Amino acid sequence: MSGRPGFFLPGNASRARIREAENARRNRLEIVKALSHGTVSRRELFKWGLVTGAGLLAPIHGLNPFVKSAYADSSIPTGAPPSPGTAGLDFTQPMLRFEVLARNPVSSLTPAPAAQANQTLQPVDPALGGGFGPIEGRPPGPDWAHQRFTDFPPQVAVEVTQEGAKTNLNGNIPFKFHPNLPTQGPLAMWTFNGTVPPKLLIGRYGEAILFRHHNKLPSDVSQNGGFGVHTITTHEHNGHHGAENDGFTGAFFFPGQFYDYHYPIILAGHDTINPQGTDIMASSPKDDGGLMMVPGDWHETMSTHWFHDHMFSFTAQNVYKGNAGMFNIYSGIDRGNEEINDGVNLRMPSGTAKPWANLDYDINLMLADKAWDQDGQLYFDIFEFDGFLGDAMTVNFCYKPFFEVEARKYRFRILNASVSRFFKIALSDGSQMIQIANDGNLLPHAVPLTQLDEQGIAERYDIVIDFSRYHNGDKVWMVNLCEHEDGKGPKQDLSLSQALSGQSSDPCVGKFLEFRVVTATGVDQSISVSDLLTKPLIPNPDLSNIPVVRQRTFEFGRSGGGSDSSPWTIKTDGGEGLAADFSRLSAAPKPGTREIWTLKNGGGGWDHPIHIHFEEGQILARNGSLNNVPAWERGRKDVYRLHPGGSVTLTMQFREFFGMFMEHCHNTQHEDHAMLLRWELDRGLVPLPTPNPTPQGVEFITTSVLKDAF
Repeated sequence: MSGRPGFFLPGNASRARIREAENARRNRLEIVKALSHGTVSRRELFKWGLVTGAGLLAPIHGLNPFVKSAYADSSIPTGAPPSPGTAGLDFTQPMLRFEVLARNPVSSLTPAPAAQANQTLQPVDPALGGGFGPIEGRPPGPDWAHQRFTDFPPQVAVEVTQEGAKTNLNGNIPFKFHPNLPTQGPLAMWTFNGTVPPKLLIGRYGEAILFRHHNKLPSDVSQNGGFGVHTITTHEHNGHHGAENDGFTGAFFFPGQFYDYHYPIILAGHDTINPQGTDIMASSPKDDGGLMMVPGDWHETMSTHWFHDHMFSFTAQNVYKGNAGMFNIYSGIDRGNEEINDGVNLRMPSGTAKPWANLDYDINLMLADKAWDQDGQLYFDIFEFDGFLGDAMTVNFCYKPFFEVEARKYRFRILNASVSRFFKIALSDGSQMIQIANDGNLLPHAVPLTQLDEQGIAERYDIVIDFSRYHNGDKVWMVNLCEHEDGKGPKQDLSLSQALSGQSSDPCVGKFLEFRVVTATGVDQSISVSDLLTKPLIPNPDLSNIPVVRQRTFEFGRSGGGSDSSPWTIKTDGGEGLAADFSRLSAAPKPGTREIWTLKNGGGGWDHPIHIHFEEGQILARNGSLNNVPAWERGRKDVYRLHPGGSVTLTMQFREFFGMFMEHCHNTQHEDHAMLLRWELDRGLVPLPTPNPTPQGVEFITTSVLKDAF
């Protein structure tokens, strides 16, 4: 244990200490609220002595719940009061399954979608400045038109809203983390359609989706429950499509507007590999059970994505408030039907009722730690720049639920949707799990494990668990072994017995999901365990004949370029450490080329999961050697874990689409303050102008360019 106070008050803290910490938190929240409403600036807080030179809230007794007090003992951790009301609730509610978003005809959308943004004017709420503004928040003009809209016309429409949590009206489930916990108010949780369960988007290769996202959040910026902002931009993580559909952090839109995102769902290499679509491995499931062949490289097939807000400086707060969903992509290889045995389909656990996208035995799990205040409403501390940790484990927005499983094989698509927390998952009996995918990409070979690797924020791990080894009435639990002391990164990984002992000071260590085993209702027709462990899944693309035209280095850490409110920086190719500025271009690879990028951790003990948008990469080395790359990282990835002081070298190629993309730490507190850069893939040497959205219309500002970006 280091000398630094822990993040959480222990369960045996005195009533006086808990009462004192709660009073401090209430006082602190008044400052947080004023800052989020824009009625006070960090500069003013610094001037008044309420904020330190590091940009953190000053350690003032009676203001900061993380300050030791007369009631504190130096031998126990101090911090925020525990989230109340959870005693006796572990594994007493069923886990919610994801709600599949309706897939409708494109003709159902009014107005009809178009390549360029719809600039039809509408009145703007006086809280947003009044006057008139466009109905669509997408930047106007050809630079932000949907690329290749006529090549990949949308065939399915999915329409969603972003709004506050709805109460039990019109059949909606009340938004509670548990039936015995308070209902979350409409300012505490902002979710897709304002409802639970969390939402699941379903797609398949060769069938473009038009995703229309309406912003129905409050126009008054102060109506946010103390944190979060009402402007949003939706990142489909990690789609292969144009930058106008990527959820660029500066392309946000306002309450009363919508944004049309065009997801063509094509294989990377569409234009250069298998361009005529004659390779049966590059295929998509048809409704009659057959296959439709598609152009592109089947080695680039993806399966498990997610989508979330990417608002500049507010990603952590908005995602934490509920702006997150998952996206399953189906292919001939990964059909979502376990009985079709045609030599292409891998027959992963799923079900058989439909020709594709069966979800009976294919389960999405969204893991996230949360915290709530003494009124039971969601709580967040925006001043924890190292990273925010909650003290209550949730799965699919449910506090420590149970899930009934049949005695057969299941596939679990596990998403770490936390702000700053890492997970390391094992089963309570130490039995085997089989990892089949990493970051939405099926691995070259399945990997048997009794403990998964530490899973960074935004990483997705797909695993298969065979419950046929259990009997009717048995119980087994998913267990988190990864212990945090603060938001910098994991403190240590505990043994299974240590995690199950209940002795950790981290309340999110231990059991978090209970499986209740029942007798199987039918025959398990999914791939056998022996075949899963011996047959190849998806080999990596062969890049050996593609010349490397450029090598770049990005170093993530704290350095002189930061500020009180933006302590995190990135150095590009040995240059100055710079805080985020989405109007500055840091790298501009050329279309049709391949590059090698080295990501470095600048030290200080922090752990950074780095996400590169748009293209999947292959890890060539960890800390300079391929031997340091474990089997579960030998496939394609889009989030690259930078251990303290470590480095990752990866290779990518750039194809099909253009525009401005991002690279950032996915500890979203680091990203927001301000470990993010812009890179661009364009046809020329002139960067695209940067959007500057307002409710009355998007303006553009000049883009600055780092030396040697091109």
